[in-house]
Amino acid sequence: MRTLITGGAGFIGSHIADLLSDQGHEVVVLDSLLGTAHGSPRPPGYTGRHRFLRGDVTDTELVAELLDGVDAVCHQAAVVGHGIDPSDAPSYALNNDYGTAVLLAAMHRAKVRKLVLASSMVVYGEGRYECPVHGIVAPSARKQSDVDAGRFEPTCAACGAELGWRLVPEDAPLQPRSTYAATKLAQEHLAAAWARQTGGTVWALRYHNVYGPRMPQNTPYAGVASLFRSSLLRGEAPIVLEDGKQQRDFVHVHDVARANVLALGTDGPEGDLTPLNICSGQPHSVGELAEELAKACDGPAPKIAGGARPADVRHVVADPARAERLLGFTARAGFAEGIAGFATAELREPVGS
Repeated sequence: MRTLITGGAGFIGSHIADLLSDQGHEVVVLDSLLGTAHGSPRPPGYTGRHRFLRGDVTDTELVAELLDGVDAVCHQAAVVGHGIDPSDAPSYALNNDYGTAVLLAAMHRAKVRKLVLASSMVVYGEGRYECPVHGIVAPSARKQSDVDAGRFEPTCAACGAELGWRLVPEDAPLQPRSTYAATKLAQEHLAAAWARQTGGTVWALRYHNVYGPRMPQNTPYAGVASLFRSSLLRGEAPIVLEDGKQQRDFVHVHDVARANVLALGTDGPEGDLTPLNICSGQPHSVGELAEELAKACDGPAPKIAGGARPADVRHVVADPARAERLLGFTARAGFAEGIAGFATAELREPVGS
């Protein structure tokens, strides 16, 4: 199988490329080496084993050329993360949504009918909650006055009771809360329309909190695990917002790469997009992540700072059942061992170096 991996020099895409090559597949890597994620305009050394082209997924002619003879596309290229502020919106829309539209149009012309799309748990916004009186409900909107007072748990809009978090299935309402989240949902809609029009198949892999080797450093576009480790490498305590009890699903990048390879090798429903949670199935708090990483790095204990960033959500914990049923995917890396390994793992060159 010949696979085009967009963003294939990045954190997740590079591991997918390596795993495909290890299994004897041919890989073509396209990456623009965006400065918000890469510390150098040179391709990382680990791309040396693959056919690598530096270029942008918005380049119609280049994408068309690279699709020649390709059997499937693994679309990882994106501007990711919380970002800085709304001034990031044009970059997100250009790279994530316009880039996806260019890619899909080129796939149609090249008659490539299989796409694995890197989506994200951020499309859900808040996770799934249950009221002891009213059952499964949407949480009431987060108020700044509650955050300032240290009240972080969401409440029922009908009765005011504190809600309990539950696992989020793929058919949960999609309510993106940030610019990044809005563009990831738009990618899903574009890919679904392409599938219906062409009879193609799309697996939309909704990654939860991915960590592991090759994460970018010192950038507001990095994940929380990288931000904590960057602080520890500077000898500083990781700063944990809210009370540290917000629940997430931290999944190792090696597991995420394996999920992509399984999706590339599995036939999905023709003419449709199938979303899948890609997660560990083992929820942990952000505070636990900071504590485990501080211990593994032999660094200072985390500091609980309170507060919250705009668009932050309280709990998002995934239901892993559909990915196991349709792909045979279950995560293998345990939390403690994964974080211990991450403490000394190779990270990408610091952005701005």
